[in-house]
Amino acid sequence: MDGKAVVDDPGLRALLERLPVSWWEADEQGRVKERGGGAFADLPTAQRFLDRARQELSVPGDALRGGRPLVQFDGRAFNVSWPQDGSRGWTRGFAMEAGTQPASGRPYAAFADFADFAPAAAFLRDRDGRYLWANHAYAHLYGTTPERVVGSRIEDFDTPSDAAQFRALDQEILRRGKPVRHHLRYHRSDGSEGQAAGHRFPVQENGRTCVAGIYVDITDHVRATSQRQEAEENLRALRDYSGLPCALLSVGGRIEQAGTAAAELFRTRLSDLVGRRAHTLLAATPDLRPLRRAWDGLITRRIRRAETSAVLLDTEGRQRRARLHLSTVSGPVGRVAHVWAVVTDQSIAHEAHPPLTAAQIRILSLLAGGSTNAEIAASLKLSRQAVDYHLSRLRDLLGAETRPALVARAYVLGILAPRAWPPRPAATRDPLGSR
Repeated sequence: MDGKAVVDDPGLRALLERLPVSWWEADEQGRVKERGGGAFADLPTAQRFLDRARQELSVPGDALRGGRPLVQFDGRAFNVSWPQDGSRGWTRGFAMEAGTQPASGRPYAAFADFADFAPAAAFLRDRDGRYLWANHAYAHLYGTTPERVVGSRIEDFDTPSDAAQFRALDQEILRRGKPVRHHLRYHRSDGSEGQAAGHRFPVQENGRTCVAGIYVDITDHVRATSQRQEAEENLRALRDYSGLPCALLSVGGRIEQAGTAAAELFRTRLSDLVGRRAHTLLAATPDLRPLRRAWDGLITRRIRRAETSAVLLDTEGRQRRARLHLSTVSGPVGRVAHVWAVVTDQSIAHEAHPPLTAAQIRILSLLAGGSTNAEIAASLKLSRQAVDYHLSRLRDLLGAETRPALVARAYVLGILAPRAWPPRPAATRDPLGSR
């Protein structure tokens, strides 16, 4: 086992804490920066051991036991895998206490049992491609048991193309004489293609150099990653080329992503839009109350989708009414991570005008439905003079001289809801009604 495999595998590191082994990672000066295993209780002891190992193994004619250097330390003996070259000039190493053998005579039985049942697939092969050892995880890849793997050759389990690939990798390890980390493809026992990542490295076994490997099957991970990348690419295409103004908001209401159509809607650059607080793009109208209720329902997971109205405010101070379609994006542990906002049914951009009263908006709704002044007065229990006054005020406020012009302006300014009959105000739809 090489030191880097230990350092990089959190599960393996945790298990080694119960065994009489030690692994370490040291800087260029030999100072231990990371360590683990159950052989030493603290960092100073591990540092003394490393100093002792460096001193002993620097002497020509180092003592060997079973093909590995033997280091004496505090009355104990350790077989050492001398540190391999690491990144930044650092080194890694692994030591196993020698001298304790169970009644069965099998050395390091606890460690061997651990390796047999480790989740990572591991094997040991000789130069001829014959298996000397394999653990249960490795045998499981081929739908068999370790006992049936040992003594077999690569070609007994793998397709000719895979076997040729694996033999070439073995020869590369034997030729280079040092570990190699790589990613490979192989064919599973059911014929499907799998992918694995791990290390292959040379080891000494009974005086001969063999090839060992430890791998993790990453087929499902690669497939999930590929599917996620495809989904993200499709989402980017919709965001950037659908023509719909849309933005991805944090739960705090900050814009984290946006499409070019959204930047055009607010008459600003995309770089200036991203990072901005969404509430700064909304006009202060009564619509904000139902919008806030919808937002609270989304981020607290009471609802997943909501639709509501809002008056948008661009950088030139002009307003337009629009429909907002909000949908949550789940994060870790089911929490809401983001909210997508899509804008539809935009009115034309206009200068802000004084807010209309509820009576005035109701009059516009009845007017759009074809009611006469007398019918409007009767419906709202107003006098004819009051209706005439409101219509006169509406002509001034909306810049429309005739009844048809008033109705048209009410729709293009977003005062009346589009695609609704009988006509009704745009802001009256329940934002929590669409779930």
